[in-house]
Amino acid sequence: MTARPAVLVIAATDSSGGAGLTRDVRVLGDFSVDALCVVTAVTAQSDHKVTAVHHVPPDIVRAQLTAALATRPVGAIKIGMLGTRATVEAVAEALPASDVPIVVDPVLVSSSGGLLLDDEGRTALTRVLLPRATLVTPNVPEVAALLGGPLARDEVELLAQGQRLLECGSRAILLKGGHSQGAEAVDLLISAAGVQRIASKRVSGSSRGTGCALASGIAASLAKGQSLVAACEAAKTYVLGMLEPGQTPPVTFG
Repeated sequence: MTARPAVLVIAATDSSGGAGLTRDVRVLGDFSVDALCVVTAVTAQSDHKVTAVHHVPPDIVRAQLTAALATRPVGAIKIGMLGTRATVEAVAEALPASDVPIVVDPVLVSSSGGLLLDDEGRTALTRVLLPRATLVTPNVPEVAALLGGPLARDEVELLAQGQRLLECGSRAILLKGGHSQGAEAVDLLISAAGVQRIASKRVSGSSRGTGCALASGIAASLAKGQSLVAACEAAKTYVLGMLEPGQTPPVTFG
C-alpha cells in the first residue's frame, strides 16, 4: 500500500484550538495528508487575546526539525509562527537542501492583536527564510509590515508591494484578499510568470485560523503533486467552506 503524502508543519501551539498547529493538523487530515510537527512556541490564547507566549529554545526547534526529516520523506513544508529572530535563523539553517516545496505563512500578530514575531524576527524572515520559500502568503497588513511601509490603499499599491516582497527571493507571493472591499474576495498570486487573480464571492462568515488553514491546504496539495495555482484554488475552496459551511461559492480565475 502506498504511504500517504506528508507535510512537515513548523508552527506554534494555540490553547484555544482555533489556529496554529491544531488547525494545521486538522486541515492536513481533511486533505488526506499526514503531518509531522515542529513546535516553535507554546501560546496561551483565546478567541479574544494572547495572554502568554513561551518560545521553544532554538536548539530544540532545530533538533525537532532534524528528527522529523529523518523520520520519513515529506512532500512539502509549511511554516507558521516563529516568534523570534533566533528561531527564524534556526529553522532556515535546518531546512533540507532538497527542492521540497516550502509555504511560509508570515504570522506577525494574532487576530486579537498580540505580537507574534518581533522586529528582528521580521528582518531575519525576509533575509534568510523567504529566499527558501516556494510561496509566501501574507495578507494586506502583513505585506506592509514585512516591507516596513504603509498599508496599500488600492490594488495597484498592493501589487507593487507584492512585487517588492517577491524580490526577497521567494518563487511566488499569494496576497490574500480578505482585507479588500467589494463583492469579491480577490487573492493575487504573483510570480515571475506574472499575476494570477484568484477571485471568489465574498462570504459573511469569519473564523480564526483561516490563514493557517489556507497555507496548510496549499502545502497539502503541493505534497500531492498539484501545481501551485491548483493548490491555491483547492485551499481557498477549503477556507470558504470553513467560513460558510455547506454554501461554498465557486472559485474563479481571472
